[in-house]
Amino acid sequence: MNSFHIASKIALDRRRFLKGLGVGISLPLLDAMRPAFAVPGSVSGPPKRFVAMCAGLGFHAPFLVPEKSGRDFELTPYLELLKDHRDDFTVLSGLSHPEQNGNNGHASELTWLTSAKRPGLAGFKNTISIDQVIASRIGLETRYPFLALSNSSSSLSWTDSGVEIPGESSPARLFEQLFIEGTRAEKAQQVKNLKRGKSILDTVRGEAQRLHRELGHRDQEKLDEYLTSVRDLESRLQVSEGWIEKPKPMVDVEPPKDIEDKNDAIGKQRLMYDLIALALQTDSTRTITYRIGGMNAVPTIEGVTQDWHNLSHHGRDEKKIDELKIIESEEFKALNDFLARLKSQKEEGGSLLDQTMVLYGSNLGNASSHSWRNLPLLLAGGGFRHGQHLAHDPENNTEFANLFVQLAQQMGVEIESFGSSSKPGISGLEVS
Repeated sequence: MNSFHIASKIALDRRRFLKGLGVGISLPLLDAMRPAFAVPGSVSGPPKRFVAMCAGLGFHAPFLVPEKSGRDFELTPYLELLKDHRDDFTVLSGLSHPEQNGNNGHASELTWLTSAKRPGLAGFKNTISIDQVIASRIGLETRYPFLALSNSSSSLSWTDSGVEIPGESSPARLFEQLFIEGTRAEKAQQVKNLKRGKSILDTVRGEAQRLHRELGHRDQEKLDEYLTSVRDLESRLQVSEGWIEKPKPMVDVEPPKDIEDKNDAIGKQRLMYDLIALALQTDSTRTITYRIGGMNAVPTIEGVTQDWHNLSHHGRDEKKIDELKIIESEEFKALNDFLARLKSQKEEGGSLLDQTMVLYGSNLGNASSHSWRNLPLLLAGGGFRHGQHLAHDPENNTEFANLFVQLAQQMGVEIESFGSSSKPGISGLEVS
């Protein structure tokens, strides 16, 4: 599903309508660069970016979370694979969203970035995800307000009306959207679509203004909020139309081919990481979510003979845990290479990793029992003072959404609360 299809499915949501309708300013990919594809004058110095990635089958906590808190923690087996970046990440434990019992053991994945309660149960309606809050404030500074990526059709991203944004699962299609120029006819069609959208807005606005005179005070207030959203969408449409004729960024990279082996889970992760890095390097977007998921099959990894989902429900069976460790170790090796790539890309005053917050973790603290408490979380980059394990109470967890407020603020989005947050940040997590 390409970005234009995605936009059409959620066109009624003003923050989603523009997805895929703009293109960037052309520049070759440089080793050290200021944002080359952003709106001129929109930033001073390198921009901040946000990447959130959730592994739906969790991680075996004893292999990830250190026993000791603070800066003198010993590297666990999975953290050993990230040892070259020890000072670039913080391990967080004892965090969770409240009331995540849902209609099945994996329902908490729906709310990983929203913190809405009772996922999937009767009467449940999701809320906006934190990436979309960020994208709604800064999204027009780049060609793509956000990217919602996935290893399936689902994503981690939800609109402000609680609608899931379809996830892009094809690296080949994503590369085409980011870097392959459309024909003149295709660009003309994009302009036509935008103008048609403006015409519709003009009609709706006129009707709404006529209706306003017939409503009571309370309904007038609601309608005023709606008119504000209409004006907001109009301004977004105008910006996008101005970018249609501008060429996309050029990258000295061969277009990728999607991996044919449907069970090559790690290969798919690595390929998507490559595309995420390119999108960040070219400043094509500053907000990305990636639903890593898992699979109900045997992954193509040497030494693994059992269904991954089955292994995640190991019930403390040592043989299952041994095979699970092989899979999860490969995931952390892939993460290590992704962080290394971001760290190797130099920008003004530092590296791409210094300007990119990478939130990596799961919605399950114990996948074997479907526990949504004590989530395994790692935050890398983004200008924080890392090299520590921030351990919170495992019995009385801290609200995971507190972290979201802090990350949004680091992106320049001034909010004081989000979802189930109780405080605007995590104690001990400081900007360097």
